[in-house]
Amino acid sequence: MTSNAKSRWADSAEDAALDAKLKREKEEKKRLKAEKARKAAEAERLAQQARAAKNSNGAENDGEGDDSTRPAKRRKFTPDAEDRTTTADGDGGAPLDVKEGAAKLMRFPVGHWGKCRSVENYDKLNDIEEGTYGWVSRAKEASSGKVVALKRLKIEPSDRNGLPVTGLREIQILRDCNHRNIVNLEEVVVGDDTSKIENIFLVLEFVEHDLKSILEDMPEPFLLSEVKTLLRQLTAGVAYLHDNWILHRDLKTSNLLLNNRGQLKIADFGMARYVGDPAPKLTQLVVTLWYRSPELLLGARAYGKAVDIWSVGCIFGELLTREPLLQGTNEVDQVTKIFELCGVPTQETWPSFRSLPNARSLRFPKTPNATGSMIRTKFTTLTNAGCKLLNDLLSLNPDSRPSAKEMLEHKYFREDPKPKKEGMFPTFPSKAGQEKRRRHEPNAPVRGQNAADLGDVDFSGIFQGRDKEEKGGGFSLRLV
Repeated sequence: MTSNAKSRWADSAEDAALDAKLKREKEEKKRLKAEKARKAAEAERLAQQARAAKNSNGAENDGEGDDSTRPAKRRKFTPDAEDRTTTADGDGGAPLDVKEGAAKLMRFPVGHWGKCRSVENYDKLNDIEEGTYGWVSRAKEASSGKVVALKRLKIEPSDRNGLPVTGLREIQILRDCNHRNIVNLEEVVVGDDTSKIENIFLVLEFVEHDLKSILEDMPEPFLLSEVKTLLRQLTAGVAYLHDNWILHRDLKTSNLLLNNRGQLKIADFGMARYVGDPAPKLTQLVVTLWYRSPELLLGARAYGKAVDIWSVGCIFGELLTREPLLQGTNEVDQVTKIFELCGVPTQETWPSFRSLPNARSLRFPKTPNATGSMIRTKFTTLTNAGCKLLNDLLSLNPDSRPSAKEMLEHKYFREDPKPKKEGMFPTFPSKAGQEKRRRHEPNAPVRGQNAADLGDVDFSGIFQGRDKEEKGGGFSLRLV
């Protein structure tokens, strides 16, 4: 080995080039860091000048200065974002001009705690109605003259838990709902003596009529086009509730309001509640008797949106005839009337009905002859599509009933006569300024009551004589 041989550990030309590259990159990083620090210092200096100028302007309180001598006021969003520029307004306010595409802050309304107003801000005009869960009066706001409905919540004397859960649910649901077919909650007010829990009032929008009163006073029933308008609005409101996981559980004509512009609104949410999937444990005794579905009457402990759909079907029939469709005197009589109109359940039409507590001991006719639905016979003016819709709504099997959204797409609303426009709806004289009216209908169930046990009931004779009838399209003929 010679002494002048090159060591294999000596730097090659490639190593020298790499070292030079790394050195240049290191110097560039230092330069960028220094430039960034310089820009930050410059931005801070400009901000201090802007603050000083603003303070001096505020102290002098003089707007007639030479604007050209004022330092430019700029706000840097980031130290190195040179392409984002702002310019101040003429009076020293917040920066205005931001480069298009820059992110903007989004603002959301937030809840807050505040003291309720006093009921003394309203002057009571007259009583309207007394329901299961409260008294409703007509009142006028003293400052604006606006007429409202004032609902005072009922407090059971034996209830030591304070405000009833039904009242809390009604307030919560009404505050959450925002739909044109649901009555609007304006505010909650309290009496002067806030130590008394019963001094809580719901201020609701005032609606002139309820469908129950209109139907009782009408000399002739609604036109089919008007029935479609009312039914479609009711269905739209129910669809909104169900989409938001709310069951009303007391739909009936006395809880449906109608204003003088033909707009229907669902009211009285005393029995309503939120549900989920899976459904929580629900109260078994719900819905006013005449509008209660067969699964509830047969003791179902789990139920869903179909209980509201059954009530919609009962209301549909009531709009056509001006009287409640199924007027039972008690639970057994109500089930009898349902089976007389809709037929008896079978393993084919309702496979699970025998598992319900009150259905195990029921006795039905041994032969299926003449035990079907009588809806076609009862409603002779309905078209085939209307009869099909009513049959589906009043299906004994809750799983066979359509959803509210499916109802809105039904053929019945698209065929002639078309639904009447709300603006063309007839008006009716309001009774809200008169004396309190008495209702000729069962009251809504009271929370805490137990559902009735039907016991051993024999339904085998309810269809006697029906086999002598021949049913046609829209009429019935009895053979003599």
